[in-house]
Amino acid sequence: MQTQKSSRLLATAVILFGIGMVASIALLFPAVRDTGTVIVTIVYVLAMCAPLGFLLGLIFALLSGRRSR
Repeated sequence: MQTQKSSRLLATAVILFGIGMVASIALLFPAVRDTGTVIVTIVYVLAMCAPLGFLLGLIFALLSGRRSR
């Protein structure tokens, strides 16, 4: 059976990965890049959520996997 903690881990991983991907795509638009250094820095830091979400998803997959006999 799934525990509540592991489903929260998956939800957190998906949300972080989604935020990171949206921020990465936003960095491609010239309107975001030309506005100022503060906004670009914030979007860049948010883009770092994608690898973090991927790592959490990988940890979830390893923890929820079944052992082979």
